[in-house]
Amino acid sequence: MHKTVLSSLAGLSLAACGSMTSAPMASAPVDNMSLPPEIRVPAGVRQTLHTVGRGEITYECRAKAGASGVYEWVFVSPMATLYDRQGKVVGKYYGGPTWEAQDGSKVTGKQVAVAPAGAGHIPLQLVQAEPSMGMGLLQGTAYIQRLNTRGGVAPAPACTADQQGQRRQVPYQADYVFYAR
Repeated sequence: MHKTVLSSLAGLSLAACGSMTSAPMASAPVDNMSLPPEIRVPAGVRQTLHTVGRGEITYECRAKAGASGVYEWVFVSPMATLYDRQGKVVGKYYGGPTWEAQDGSKVTGKQVAVAPAGAGHIPLQLVQAEPSMGMGLLQGTAYIQRLNTRGGVAPAPACTADQQGQRRQVPYQADYVFYAR
């Protein structure tokens, strides 16, 4: 009987581990025609990579510009780990904005457009890439989309004068889809 119980527990343990992943899997390819027009990539580019980013966005409580005695949570920087469709870590995302692959290739860019994502979620985004650095996974990237966002908005409690300078990290998740010409 002891052997049967141990065997059953081992089976349950393996089943539980098998259902865990380091990140939800991203779907591909992206149907750009189903996206808001402002964040669609231009014709002539091809999708090269679809990742899921999971991490935190840091906000800081600061005095609101031009409004004496008013304080607000201000975006400081993101930090996320990027996973491929199989749940393997392929890189990271951080302020800049910068996406850096495990192979050392990296790309920065500038925001072109945003579209609402729904209450409680940071907006969808289209970024035009600067020339990538290094040879590898991100080489030749022309555009990056941020899709399927979850969380990441400024903290719900209002910030006040006595909280000025305090920072808070808010968890978020988003798909980052890369395109090349």
